[in-house]
Amino acid sequence: MNILKDRAGLIQIHTAVLLAGGVGLFAKLIAAGPMVITCGRTAFGGIALAVAAALTRSSLRVARWQDMLMLALSGVILALHWFTFFQSIQVSTVALGLLAFSTFPLFVTFLEPIIFKESLHRRNVISALVVVAGLVLVTPKFDIRNHLTQGVLWGIVSAFTFALLSLLSRSYVRKYPAITVAFYQQIFATLCTLPVAFQWKSAVTGWDILLLMVLGVIFTALAQGLVVASLRTLRAQTASIVFGLEPVYGILLAWILLHETPSLRTISGGALILGAVLWASFTHKAD
Repeated sequence: MNILKDRAGLIQIHTAVLLAGGVGLFAKLIAAGPMVITCGRTAFGGIALAVAAALTRSSLRVARWQDMLMLALSGVILALHWFTFFQSIQVSTVALGLLAFSTFPLFVTFLEPIIFKESLHRRNVISALVVVAGLVLVTPKFDIRNHLTQGVLWGIVSAFTFALLSLLSRSYVRKYPAITVAFYQQIFATLCTLPVAFQWKSAVTGWDILLLMVLGVIFTALAQGLVVASLRTLRAQTASIVFGLEPVYGILLAWILLHETPSLRTISGGALILGAVLWASFTHKAD
């Protein structure tokens, strides 16, 4: 019975990571700016989470206004994270955007000692140096005018903001259900992107709206639900290791569906980045 539960958990987490890896494709498939995509994704994601909360009878009540204020702040950071993520992919490639974003665990390891007064280990410095080497490899030329270089830089900003979001959410997932935290983050992200999204001058087609709905409901709300469900039978360490495959899944999907073939340099740099991130995850969990 435990074997069957573990197998079900692995299927759930791999499906969630596959969906997460596929998110970047929507930056290429939807004919709209990154702010419009961010607004649509969080809006449909928030609606789906509200429906899920009603079906599971999960409370969306927030006890203190200070908590609501912090959830609003995390929603703003979430919006900034998704905007920079989609911007990264739109100006470069899915591979470069995902690989630059995959550096976020190392931002977490450096920010945690500052925020939570924890010690910084030498291995984190070594991991950071390896990641920098990987980023140097995936960056075609060090020219801010080059669109691929811009994509890497936007991806790094996306990674940094996601690290901030993770640390900010750390204390609130202990106070409230994950679905509650995620719901308010999505709603506040929608509210702060809506004014800018309305200024988008090009027409948003019915096909774009359908893709935004799929992105918000399946690739956001469902993926998050699968992660939560998998953690009922899997260890967090196992889940974090599987999440290291997100760029791999994303690059494969972009190769198959968008015909974006990664160069040998991108693959080599990606191997360094993912290797450093996975090594840091293993050694961090071993403490």
